[in-house]
Amino acid sequence: MHDLACRRGDRVLFRGLSFALNAGEALQVTGTNGTGKSSLLRLVAGLARPFAGSVARHGAVGLVDERPALDPELPLERALAFWRGLDGRTPVDLDALGLADLLDVPVRYLSTGQRKRAAMARLLGQRAEVWLLDEPLNGLDVHAAALVERLAAAHCREGGVLLIASHQPFALAGMREVALADFAP
Repeated sequence: MHDLACRRGDRVLFRGLSFALNAGEALQVTGTNGTGKSSLLRLVAGLARPFAGSVARHGAVGLVDERPALDPELPLERALAFWRGLDGRTPVDLDALGLADLLDVPVRYLSTGQRKRAAMARLLGQRAEVWLLDEPLNGLDVHAAALVERLAAAHCREGGVLLIASHQPFALAGMREVALADFAP
């Protein structure tokens, strides 16, 4: 990412943001609500265009945000199977994610934390090199939060790249941090 700027409506959220992440590296972008953390992830994912600057991505990108991209009407097992069919990946260990007993429950009935863990299951199934996690610990209990932190650490150990947007602390050794407030106009 080089000299990025992001505008929403008439308001520039940040400008002059540059960073690079290599295999095994992680970066947490912090800031208060409305500073552009989620917008930055959308830029990196290719879902939005920067107001200025450029984004270069290498490898498949997986995004977990507040929308789990799982059909709310389908039981969890069928919702995840849909993505397995598209991604061409093998199933993940749903028991380890605390989801094995919820496979027959429609996604719309899952709690916030359960939906977040289901989104992580989908991300693991993608086997994307670049993980973009937007507020990954929101709605998770202490045990589930620790699980997500362990999954992120394993992803980096295996050479994956991690970009987290969150105002919450995230336990990951060696992770760099950038405050978006430092890039406010």
